[in-house]
Order: sequence, then C-alpha cells, then structure tokens
Amino acid sequence: MPVRLLRSATVGWRPLAAAAGSSVAARRPESASSSAPTGRSENDRGRMVRIEQDILGRNDRLAQANRRWLAEHGIFALNLVSSPGSGKTSLLCRTVRALAGEGSVAVIVGDQQTEFDAERIRDSGARALQINTGKGCHLDAAMVGRALPVLAPADDSLLLIENVGNLVCPAAFDLGEAHKVVILSVTEGEDKPLKYPDMFAAAELMLLNKVDLLPHLCFDVARAEAFARRVNHRLQVIRVSATSGEGMDRWLAWLRRGQAQAADARAAAAAETDRHRRRSGWRPT
Repeated sequence: MPVRLLRSATVGWRPLAAAAGSSVAARRPESASSSAPTGRSENDRGRMVRIEQDILGRNDRLAQANRRWLAEHGIFALNLVSSPGSGKTSLLCRTVRALAGEGSVAVIVGDQQTEFDAERIRDSGARALQINTGKGCHLDAAMVGRALPVLAPADDSLLLIENVGNLVCPAAFDLGEAHKVVILSVTEGEDKPLKYPDMFAAAELMLLNKVDLLPHLCFDVARAEAFARRVNHRLQVIRVSATSGEGMDRWLAWLRRGQAQAADARAAAAAETDRHRRRSGWRPT
C-alpha cells in the first residue's frame, strides 16, 4: 500500500498513513542472499522481488509522465541528492539569490519533518513547496507529480528538487528530472562514492561543497574525485562553497546551459507540431 499524501494546511504534502515496507525493501547483494540463511522461503524472496519491481515499475511510469510534462513546459528540473548536512539548502539559497532577475526558479523540498528548509529558500526569493515524507527516506515520482500543479513552475524555468538527505534510496527512484546532482561535502569522507556507488553512478554532476573549509581539514580532494570517477567516468565535478562563493560561477553557468537547452527543446517541439498540423491541413476551430 503506497503512502497516502494530503495537502498540508500550511505547505506541501503530509503523509496520512504509511504501511510497513511502503518505500522499498533493502537490497541484499546476490552473494549474501544466496549464502546467508534468512529464514524465508524461496517463495517469500520471490514475492519481495516482485513487490520491489512493482513499486519501481509504477514509479518509473509516473516519472516518465512528469518528464513529459516538464519537457512540454521547457522546465529544466534537477534532483539534488546528498547525505544530511552536506549543505544542500545553503547552496540552494545562494543559487536562488545569484539567479535573481534571470527568470523563474521554483524549489521542491523533501524532508521527513518540518518546513525549515522551504522557509529558508522562500526567504532567498524562490517559490518553494515542502514535502514531508514522515518515515519515508526519499521522494518519489508520485509526490513530485502531485506537487507540480500546486507549485506551478513557469514555462522555460528552473526547478530544483531537494531530496531527503540520504545516499541510498533516492538513487533508485526517478522523479522525472533531467539529471541527478550529487552533493559531497569535504566534511565527509573521500570514500563516500565507493561506499554509496549507486548514487554517484546515477548522477550527471557532483558538487564538491564546503571547499572553503579545506585548509582546516584532512580531506584529499583528488582522491575523492578519483573515487567518484571510478564509479562514473562521465561524472562532471565542480568544487563549490556556498559560504565563500568559490565555484558558483561554474555551477550557475551549468544551470544556465541546461535551462537554455530545455527551453530550446520545447520551442523545437512546438515548431515541429505546428509543421505537422499545417501538412495535415489542421485548422483551429
């Protein structure tokens, strides 16, 4: 039974009730499942696999619907993922302020409880909608699909989705975004990409955040980036600091390119539709 969501009286969505196991079963490596006794029959294990496939399959269908809607409106949507405390919200606030006057920016914020992050983002100048997941450890496509008509991001705009702080579950759940952006803070270990490879493999870009703290830490930047590229050799990396502003110019340029591409793709699709209608003799009634 999926989590049921209702519009909160103040903001976003709030879980009404969550069935046990409503997110996704923890994945067990093949070697562990075949060698370690679990107390479950083959039928039980097969049923768990089918349930997980059903959950992910339904999520993927909803994500594709979100992706079509976003493309039709020329919206460049990003799914920002990280561990708790990586500095996602501070980075988003600085991003919103830096893009002021350049077009519309909207933000969907995922947290288990509170709307503190959404309030900070609104104070920075962007429209933000909070999704509280309760016991859920990630956003899913259904939550985002319900949020989109409420938030109503403008055509040809930027949509930033701040996922729940977690480097495990969000890797498996497509939200309909153009790209996942993983944020790694220098206050974490360099080996995070190897410990949580699915997330780094799914990302298009890694933001190495809080680099202003490097003089005070024993963090090997080259080693962290090498580990990330060992998992995903196509991964782009930008070193940033939401405090000092270092690297923000590169991050903002990356956002502007993506937003322009999304807007151009919408215009091209509209032009192709118009040409097809003219060839077919269609006339507006």
